[in-house]
Amino acid sequence: MSDDLFNQLHFDHAQGHIWLAGRRMMMIHARAFGLLRHEVIEAVGLDKARGVFTRQGYNSGAMDAEIAAKVRPDATIEQMFAVGPELHMLEGMVRTDPVSVKVDTATGTFAAEYIWRGSTECEAHLELFGRGAYPAGWSQIGYASGYASVFLGRPILFREVECVAMGHECCRIVGRPADEWQDGDGDVRYMRGSQLGEVSPAHLPRGKPILGRQIVGASAGFNVAFDLLGHVADTDAVVLFSGESGVGKEIFARNLHAMGRRAAGPFIAVNCAAIPENLLEAELFGVERGAFTGANVSRPGRFERASGGTLFLDEIGTLSLAAQGKLLRAIQEGEFERVGGTKLQESDVRLVAATNSDLRAAVEAGTFRADLFYRLNVFPIRIPPLRERRADLPLLMEHFLALYAERHGRRVTGFEESAIAAMLGYDWPGNIRELENVIERGVIMARDGEPLRQHHLFSGGEILGPPVWRPQGGSLQPPGSDPGAAAALVDAGLDLATVEKQMIERALANASGNRTRAARQLGITRSQLIYRLSAGRARDERNSN
Repeated sequence: MSDDLFNQLHFDHAQGHIWLAGRRMMMIHARAFGLLRHEVIEAVGLDKARGVFTRQGYNSGAMDAEIAAKVRPDATIEQMFAVGPELHMLEGMVRTDPVSVKVDTATGTFAAEYIWRGSTECEAHLELFGRGAYPAGWSQIGYASGYASVFLGRPILFREVECVAMGHECCRIVGRPADEWQDGDGDVRYMRGSQLGEVSPAHLPRGKPILGRQIVGASAGFNVAFDLLGHVADTDAVVLFSGESGVGKEIFARNLHAMGRRAAGPFIAVNCAAIPENLLEAELFGVERGAFTGANVSRPGRFERASGGTLFLDEIGTLSLAAQGKLLRAIQEGEFERVGGTKLQESDVRLVAATNSDLRAAVEAGTFRADLFYRLNVFPIRIPPLRERRADLPLLMEHFLALYAERHGRRVTGFEESAIAAMLGYDWPGNIRELENVIERGVIMARDGEPLRQHHLFSGGEILGPPVWRPQGGSLQPPGSDPGAAAALVDAGLDLATVEKQMIERALANASGNRTRAARQLGITRSQLIYRLSAGRARDERNSN
């Protein structure tokens, strides 16, 4: 084990915290872990339990991949990749001995084989269930797959080909890109949660593709949202999607439609923000000939066009109070009239709405009707922003790279290492829509036979915010700082606490109060920044007393 990783482990006895490479950790008895595994298997069955532990490991590995470049910024790609296996050892899961490892981010080439010895997970399974016919390192395989996928920026699948739980002397794992495993779907599917009978691979959508767009992800936040689709898909309940602009609310809505009982019917989307106030009623409910000047023919509205299918109302929070009242009546009564008409028509649609605003806050502010909100909020699903689901990045990167390489007729080999690091470190304020645009831009900019490089991708004015400060031994220190500069600070009468406080205040000011961006400037994690802010306030209170 390298000293650089040992130096990343910190115990805060006063707060009861354990930190590893900027991430809060916890210790658990190996025996207790085994008993938890036993309880989960007994409660949900072997197959679902494997999925639970595999996804837990996948997300853990994805988190560790984000810090690999920070731990060894000047190392070779092989040394940098070794951070994951070494962290897995430091976390007490298993001793990992490499047999062969080949990593090339520019071409997407990856082939690895490791020997596992002393696996906590496999030995616990063996103790409780005895020798079996299947490998038992579920969370460890998930960890290896998640770590390699995020590190390389493409889906990587590890498989445990030998296991002590099967009677072998040690455990042996092999890793390759997911699409190079001819029969890998059975393994990959465990990285995707499911409440449905059929489970698709993590990098493919469940149900039919929707206009070339796929629902892609494997992170914990994605799985929570996607599993909720499974609960509500085969009903006609109203669904309200919430989340920031660009997170993929319409893609989720289209997949909800494709998974449900109305899949054979139409899916009609309405952008409420794009329809003028005076035309909204006609657009939603239709118009009879002669109803107003210019209405030369009768035409159906969106409710009629969506009959037997799904009506998707996007950006519903932008509707005026008058428009909200008209919509509420159609929802409550289940019927409507065309503008200028007298005939009542029944509404036979599954209503799905989406918003990027806080409707509860809008209700309190009096800008959104409470009765309409409660009609819509039957089954709410929040889709987290991309910065909260970074484990999805390699799957999305692979998907959009293939999509736009084919669309534009370009032959791109993959992502260069620096490009992957930049994409993992970027905040993605525009979420998946911005990621999609960045990759399309990169595909257009790159030459055939070359990987996507950082300048291909981030040439549209994006602010990457490379770390100005890097943590050294648990303290904040400018890169390349010399002893003379440190001496000057001391001679100026500034103690460490004061310097740290001023650095944090300056970073927060530069980031307009955004803690995530401020933490990146300082070279620490958001959690570390919040902890330091809390500790600083406590210290100031003690000094004031």
